Amino acid sequence: MKTLKKTLALLLAAVLTAAAVTGCSSSSSGTDSSASTAGSESSEFDASTDKYLKDGVFTVGTNAAFPPFEYIGDDGNPDGFDVALIKEVGKKLGVDVEVQDMEFDTLVSVIGTKIDGAIAGMTINDERKEKVNFSDPYFDAIQFVLVPKDSDIKTTDDFTGKKIGTQKGTTGDYLVQDMDGVEDVQYDKGIQAVQDLVAGRLDAVILDKNPVETFAAQYPDDLKALDGADFNFDTESYGIVLPKDDQPLTDAVNKAIKDLKDDGTYQKLIDQYFNN
Repeated sequence: MKTLKKTLALLLAAVLTAAAVTGCSSSSSGTDSSASTAGSESSEFDASTDKYLKDGVFTVGTNAAFPPFEYIGDDGNPDGFDVALIKEVGKKLGVDVEVQDMEFDTLVSVIGTKIDGAIAGMTINDERKEKVNFSDPYFDAIQFVLVPKDSDIKTTDDFTGKKIGTQKGTTGDYLVQDMDGVEDVQYDKGIQAVQDLVAGRLDAVILDKNPVETFAAQYPDDLKALDGADFNFDTESYGIVLPKDDQPLTDAVNKAIKDLKDDGTYQKLIDQYFNN
C-alpha cells in the first residue's frame, strides 16, 4: 500500500512539474513577444522625445529667392516645392513646420541653434557634411547658364574676361571661383543677379536649372537659358539639412521622403510646382 501511495505521489509530482514547466515556457514566450513589440515601437520616431522637435515644431530655414523651389508667395510667406515638401515631411513626423526666410550662406551655420533644419535647394557635398547631416537626396539638379538673348557665350571658354553673377555659397559660386580669368560677382539672392543681367551689368548668371528656366520665362525678350551639359557641369543632388548630432531625426526624415514618394505625394508636388 505504501508502495502504491508512493508511486501515486511520484506520478502526481511529475504531472505538477510538467505543468509548471509548461506554464513557465508559455510565460517566457509571452514576455519575449512583448519585448519584441516594445522594441519595434521604440524604433519608430517619437518627436516628443527628440532633442530638437520635442516642442512639437520643426523650425526650418530656407532662402525664398530660388523659384520654383522657394519664393515668397502671394500671402507674404515662403512657398515653393521645397516648402511644400518639408511641410509634408512634418506631417509624417507628427509636428508643425515653421519656415523662416534667411540668407542662404548662413543656413548651415545655424542648424541646431536658430533652426532645426533647412531646405533650400542645397547640394549635398563633403564640406557641408562635416558640419551637418543631410537627408537622402530628394532632387537631382544641374547648373544652367542664363545669358542675354544676343549673347555669344556657348562654352566655358567663352566665360574668360566676363562678369558672371552667382548666388553666394551655391554651386554656381564655387564653379566660377575655380575659373581663371572670370569675375565672380556674388549676390545674396539669385534674383538680384538676374536683375543686373537684364540691366546689362553682367554677362551671364549661373544658377540651378529650374530657377534659370523660370527666370528665362519671366524675361522672354531679354534672356535665354543654356544647358549646363554644354558646359560640362555635373549633376548634383539636393538634401534636407539636419543637425549633426541627431541621427534618429535624419532617419525619420529619410523614411518620410520615401513614404511621400511611395504614396504619390512627391509626384503631386512635382506636377504642381514644375509641370504646371
